[in-house]
Amino acid sequence: MSLKDSLRFLTLRNSIHSLILSPRKFTFPYKLSFSPLSAMDSNSSSTLVLCGKSTAENEIALSLKSNKTLKLPGDSEVSVLLKSELEKPAKENSFRIDSYMGSLSTSQFGRFLIWSPRLPSTHDVVSHNFGELPFGTVCVADVQFKGRGRSKNVWESPRGCLMFSFTMQMEDGRVVPLVQYVVSLAITEAIKDVCDKNGLPCIDVKIKWPNDLYLNGLKVGGILCTSTYRSKKFKVSAGIGLNVDNEKPTTCLNAVLKELSVVAFQLSREEILAAFFEKFEKFNDLFINQGFQTLEELYYKTWLHSGQRVIVQEKNEDQMVENVVTIQGLTSSGYLLAIGDDNQMYELHPDGNSLDFFKGLIRRKLD
Repeated sequence: MSLKDSLRFLTLRNSIHSLILSPRKFTFPYKLSFSPLSAMDSNSSSTLVLCGKSTAENEIALSLKSNKTLKLPGDSEVSVLLKSELEKPAKENSFRIDSYMGSLSTSQFGRFLIWSPRLPSTHDVVSHNFGELPFGTVCVADVQFKGRGRSKNVWESPRGCLMFSFTMQMEDGRVVPLVQYVVSLAITEAIKDVCDKNGLPCIDVKIKWPNDLYLNGLKVGGILCTSTYRSKKFKVSAGIGLNVDNEKPTTCLNAVLKELSVVAFQLSREEILAAFFEKFEKFNDLFINQGFQTLEELYYKTWLHSGQRVIVQEKNEDQMVENVVTIQGLTSSGYLLAIGDDNQMYELHPDGNSLDFFKGLIRRKLD
């Protein structure tokens, strides 16, 4: 029997020299009080505004509207508009479609946009309508009140946050679990690019495995990727929440930028989203054609865990035995690779639904 076939289950107790000592909930999950809503913000229905980068994509938008194709889960009422049909400019703090499209220079991703002023979940829009939408469609909401998280967690997201979900397809199921790492890397690198482009200090957002984004020890974002298998392909829906401009209850990108720079500049959701898709399109091409190893070096520079030591507990008969492991990186299947003080290599898996993955792991020996 190989060591891979021999499983030992241990629970992570805490971390030594941990880079994150007291993880905190994201800005999103708290009760919100909204000002009176306009007709487009009505609680009784959701409004979806469609816009394409090209004439061909705008023709798809017209077809989707004319055929009443788009639906929401539970047959919730939905009204669909083309961007050209908006009777008046959106609110000042609404997502600026023209600004986004003007900044976008991709060939596939993000070119077909669905925007809503208020929506239960962007993830539900793209996943529920996956077969009807063009490849790389993105859905953006100004306010999201039933955002999807791990294990059916629900997140409420206020204005000032960039909340979007987009679609992609994959054929190799073995690499689907790694997509969330490509998405995480693309958003952190996009933020750096936007800062560099505008002559601003670098906002160094870090990745906390497997799918959280941290800044100065506080959570500012998260990623959720889901997939279904149909017609010999994996239909992947990726969702991202990033706190750009809401300082409560913790922090946001612009609050940190204000501390770092003497220049009065505000990062915008539109520019970050366009930069994200440019990065993701490049990274995804490398990922699909050459594997995740082509991105690993950059990923490890961006995440929080290289060399992090953690204590795990193993029940041996009636006693709890403590073991120390040091995180080395990722395994080929996307789990944490660690080495014990006995020089044995281990693969760490999340166990349960703790908000902090490092409070619930199982350990498996590797050859």
